[in-house]
Amino acid sequence: MQEMRVPTTRRYLMCPPRHFAVDYVINPWMDPTQPVSADKAVAQWTELRDTYRRLGHTVEEIDAQPGLPDMVFAANSGTVVDGRVLGSRFRAPQRAAEAEHFRRWFVEHGYRDITMPEKINEAEGDFAWTGALLLAGTGFRTDPAAHAEAQEVLGVPVVSLHLVDPRYYHLDTALFVLAEATDATRAQIVYYPEAFSAGSRRVLQRLFPDAVLATREDAECFGLNGVSDGRNVVLPVEATRLGELLADRGYEPVYVDISELRKAGGGPKCCTLEIRKG
Repeated sequence: MQEMRVPTTRRYLMCPPRHFAVDYVINPWMDPTQPVSADKAVAQWTELRDTYRRLGHTVEEIDAQPGLPDMVFAANSGTVVDGRVLGSRFRAPQRAAEAEHFRRWFVEHGYRDITMPEKINEAEGDFAWTGALLLAGTGFRTDPAAHAEAQEVLGVPVVSLHLVDPRYYHLDTALFVLAEATDATRAQIVYYPEAFSAGSRRVLQRLFPDAVLATREDAECFGLNGVSDGRNVVLPVEATRLGELLADRGYEPVYVDISELRKAGGGPKCCTLEIRKG
């Protein structure tokens, strides 16, 4: 008998890609010689935002800033658990200025428990909240010492995971949470095993024995950059195989086209910072 999945309403912060471009290379997906359409990126982003709203979620927006073409990838700019905000500190100098714009947004919207990190920390790009613990990626962007800093600031247990494939340079390109833990059930995740070191794979197998395992095909279309509300799972249109696996587990795949945003190494989750209030 297929398990009944129950969605929970979420609150997201997003940034429109009005200044979207690929002018530099900070990940293997970026190629400045290939044409990029800001208009197409805006149209795809708008459909993603509207999809969240159709699913009953709240989406707030931060103003895009000129000269920051990657600001659309809002997930990299903060981690919010129980109303506590841990900001970001980018490894690439091209993105460094984004952190202050997001910090100001939180201040202007009434958040008082805000900490800006001392260590390199690319926020929800490398942090995934499971409802019980924070999975934390390292290997390419976020400093391993940022994991301890996150545990201290957010007051939640942190499990470190080591990424080994440069194409999957952030945790959110290789893993996402399908359903958060409750008092009665453990969290369920989906991940691409080959993106992780052998030790990290063993950790994931121990913590999540019932996880959905993705394939290279799923990962290459950014299928692991999905967003789930516990039932509805927003995925790139190409991730149909992964969608079928999730449907077999009782989830409802919702497909969006992120082909233009993927030229900068981003997908649905990259564009989506979740705000979890206490």
